[in-house]
Amino acid sequence: PGFLTAQEAGLTVALDVTLTDVLRYEGIARDFVNRIQNVRKDQGFEVTDKINISVKTPEELVKTALEANREYICTETQALSLNLLSELHDAVAVEMDEFAVEVKVEVV
Repeated sequence: PGFLTAQEAGLTVALDVTLTDVLRYEGIARDFVNRIQNVRKDQGFEVTDKINISVKTPEELVKTALEANREYICTETQALSLNLLSELHDAVAVEMDEFAVEVKVEVV
């Protein structure tokens, strides 16, 4: 249990497919980065523009994932800040795989 195996020509490979919290958080962070990049493009930002990201989400899992991967998210999106807020005005609704968040992306 927890492993997938394949065998061919006398070679066996086993992969641990256990989904840990850390892996789940990384997946959410990667999905979030993709969505922010799409927002940047939709809003006509330049590739070199530095931004601030504000996020509103009711999901604790998403909050934890974003906090745990803050540095990665900021590096990948060229964000100077990532703010998790309880209230957010003029935000864009963004659908992620399992979650919906509201984001506001502003050029610095």
